[in-house]
Amino acid sequence: MSATLIALIVSLQPILTSILAKIYLNETLTKFQWIGILFGFSGATIIIASDLIGGLTAAAFFAGIIGLISSSLGIIWQKKIGSDLSLSANNFIQALSASIFHLLLALCFEKMFMNFSNDFILAMSWQIFAVSLGAFLILMWLLLKNKANETSTLFFLVPPISALLAFLILDETFTFFDFFGLFISCLGVFIVSKSQIRI
Repeated sequence: MSATLIALIVSLQPILTSILAKIYLNETLTKFQWIGILFGFSGATIIIASDLIGGLTAAAFFAGIIGLISSSLGIIWQKKIGSDLSLSANNFIQALSASIFHLLLALCFEKMFMNFSNDFILAMSWQIFAVSLGAFLILMWLLLKNKANETSTLFFLVPPISALLAFLILDETFTFFDFFGLFISCLGVFIVSKSQIRI
């Protein structure tokens, strides 16, 4: 199974979110913002394609599709009901729901053993404070202040920023294609964020 192929599938999320936002939230994008989305997806594709190796099983493909649909619907639902709850309440409900879901999966498929090593504690601390508290609160705040389709385009920056961090922290190679993909993705997100000329 190729993780890069799954990443490419999930990178379609801002496009699907924009379509769903038009249907369910009556949000519109300008023609230049659609061009920005195309740039963002192209940049993410360049980053992912440069690492494209291995095959893709049917199970992995459908898992990627489920992830794509779930994240898009989650953003639409959050935007639709988010204004009725505080950011902390939203984050608590999201974390509680995810905890119950993953507990059920763990009871079915895992041995329920944890090795409390320093690496485990560091990784869990990052997931709890940086991701669950930090990143999700920022995402919810962005959804509160901006359109769902505009906010979702920030996900185009995940592959290039990951490649850049891997270069800085893990000493992985940052190729010309990585740099070009980062530039194109940033340009696309900038266009979506700043363009106001409607079709």
